[in-house]
Amino acid sequence: MTYHERILLVGFGKMGSALLHGWVKAGVTPDSISVIDPFVELEIPEGVAHVKDVRELNLTNNPTVVVFAVKPQSLDKVVPIYKQYDDSNTAFLSIAAGKPISYFERKLKQSAIIRGMPNTPASIGQGITVLCSNDRTTSDQKKLCTKLMKSVGEVEWVSDEKLMDAVTGLSGSGPAYVFHLVEAMAEAGREVGLSKELSMSLARSTVAGSGALLKENTVPVRILRENVTSPGGTTAAALEVLMGNERLTKLMCETVIRATERSKKLA
Repeated sequence: MTYHERILLVGFGKMGSALLHGWVKAGVTPDSISVIDPFVELEIPEGVAHVKDVRELNLTNNPTVVVFAVKPQSLDKVVPIYKQYDDSNTAFLSIAAGKPISYFERKLKQSAIIRGMPNTPASIGQGITVLCSNDRTTSDQKKLCTKLMKSVGEVEWVSDEKLMDAVTGLSGSGPAYVFHLVEAMAEAGREVGLSKELSMSLARSTVAGSGALLKENTVPVRILRENVTSPGGTTAAALEVLMGNERLTKLMCETVIRATERSKKLA
């Protein structure tokens, strides 16, 4: 897959790094990418330009896409600098949690705006990103953003931006829920007599292996669960605790709702 677009990546933290390495691996020409970040601690692939300020680039043509990969609280300082590219030919893709399209439209009035929410498995090419856009975004711009985000995992689109807060609550923050599940399982292993090291090893491998099994199967998740559960067996006894009175489901709903509400407040 080859690209000929000019891409500006604004911000080079963990997610910015994941995106950049994914793009290069997917076939984006390194010299078509510029990283703008005053403080870079992570490795930048050879051939990719790096500047501390976009004004150092002296581009002859406007970029095809500007990707904002900075923290939400940094946007007020960062976004106005890019108003110089405010036209229908440049798309602006933001992966900053909680910031709505309207925020960028106020600052970049004539531009195509795409809002995205990836998650941290993007760092190994196994993430999932949900995208939505404003009416000024062309089909070609949508296709480009889809290609860029597919380089680090799966991509879904929603037409209703209000759903992005829920997306943030479920898949954006979701990896942390899974990691805490591993911690809880490991602690439970210690409660029943396993060593700290063995318990953590079993918990990590069980969750990682189950995730891989999910990825490789198209059968309903319920069937995968039932395949492990023998009537009257150990798994059935355990699920009585988790599923009784919908205990785990209620807890997870409360968790996702809390994250969703927080995402709304970040706007």
